[in-house]
Amino acid sequence: MSAPASVASARPTWRLYLELTKPRVVALIVFTAIVGTLLATPGMPPLDALIFGNLGIALASACAAAINHVLDQKIDEQMSRTRSRPLPTGGLGTRQALIFAGALGLLSMLILWFLVNPLTAVLTFASLIGYAVIYTVFLKRATSQNIVIGGAAGAAPPVLGWAAVTNSIDPDPNALLLFLIIFIWTPPHFWALAIARRDEYARAGIPMLPVTHGIAYTRLQILLYTVLLVLITLMPFLTGMSGLIYLAGITYLNGRFLYYALALKMTERAELPMKVFRYSISYLMWLFVALLVDHYLPTNQLWAA
Repeated sequence: MSAPASVASARPTWRLYLELTKPRVVALIVFTAIVGTLLATPGMPPLDALIFGNLGIALASACAAAINHVLDQKIDEQMSRTRSRPLPTGGLGTRQALIFAGALGLLSMLILWFLVNPLTAVLTFASLIGYAVIYTVFLKRATSQNIVIGGAAGAAPPVLGWAAVTNSIDPDPNALLLFLIIFIWTPPHFWALAIARRDEYARAGIPMLPVTHGIAYTRLQILLYTVLLVLITLMPFLTGMSGLIYLAGITYLNGRFLYYALALKMTERAELPMKVFRYSISYLMWLFVALLVDHYLPTNQLWAA
C-alpha cells in the first residue's frame, strides 16, 4: 500500500468528507462574511441574517471546495502538498464527492433563498460558480494572472454577509472596500505559496506566475501588491468607516507585511515564501478583527470614558 493510501485508510470517513470542505480555508472565508454582516448595521444585525446568512455562505464555500477537489484531482496527485487529499488517495470516490458537494450547495441555496433573501442566494451562487468553475476549470490553467482575476470570487464573502443584512443590490462603498481589501490581498498571499511550490506547479502544468515569469519577477509583484494593499487598507480610516483602533492595528499589520515582502524581494532565504504565506493568513484575520473591534468600540467612546 502506498503512503498516501495508507494515510487515507487511517482516517474515518467523516473526516475525509470534512477534508473535502477545506475547513481552515472556509473558516477564514466565513469569518470575513460574519464581519461583513456585523459591519452592515450600527448595532446588532437581525439574527436570521447573522445565523442563517453565514450558515448558507459557509455551506456554499464548502460546496465550492469539494467541487475544487474533484476538478483538481489529477493536479493534486502530482503535488506533495495535496496528494494525501481524499480523492488522490482513493479514500473517497469522485461520485461520492460530487453527491456531497451537490447536497451542500442545494442546502446552502435553500437556506439563503427562504431564510435570508434571494439576493444573497443569487450572489452566493455566482461566487460559488466563479471559484469552483470559472477559476478552477478555466483561469487556473489558462493564465498566470489566474489568481488575480479569480480573486474576485474569494473577495466576495464580506459583501455576501453585507447583502444578507441590507437585502440591497446598491453597492455600499464600505462593503466594496472590504471586497477590495481581500481582492488586493489575494495575489501576494497566494504567490508566496506559488514560489514555495514552483516546481510542483510546473510539473503539473499550471501556469502560476513563478512558473511563467520566474521567481524574481514574482517577488517584485508580491512587494508591489503589498504596497498597494497598505494603501487600500488605509481607506477605511480615511473614509471614516473606522477609527483609531483600526488605524493602530492596521499600521502594525502592514509594517510586518511590508517587512516580509521586502525581505522576500531582497534575499533568497528558502523559508521566506512560506513565512509570507502563513503571515498573510494571520494578517487578514487580524485586520477583520480590528475592523470589528473598532465598529463596536468607537474611538470617541474611549475618549469619553
